[in-house]
Amino acid sequence: MATNENNEGLVKIFDTEQESEALVVRGLLESAGIQALIVSLDAPQDILPGVGGVVVQVAPEDAEKAKQLIKDYRDGAPVDEEELTKESPL
Repeated sequence: MATNENNEGLVKIFDTEQESEALVVRGLLESAGIQALIVSLDAPQDILPGVGGVVVQVAPEDAEKAKQLIKDYRDGAPVDEEELTKESPL
């Protein structure tokens, strides 16, 4: 899992118990040109069983756009590939 100890100033925009779901969200955001970081919240399972998960974080200036992309994706809104490529020349 991609983690970064220097994540100060980033905004949590998504959390889940499933790493695979966080990876899908990160891929969605990065395809739109938004850099995203996945941070593990794992707790020692012998002390706190069932506690933990992962969060996806982005820069504050990307937070609203990222939240909207996730909402649109969950609502089944079609992703405009042309718009994505305009914003992120890959």
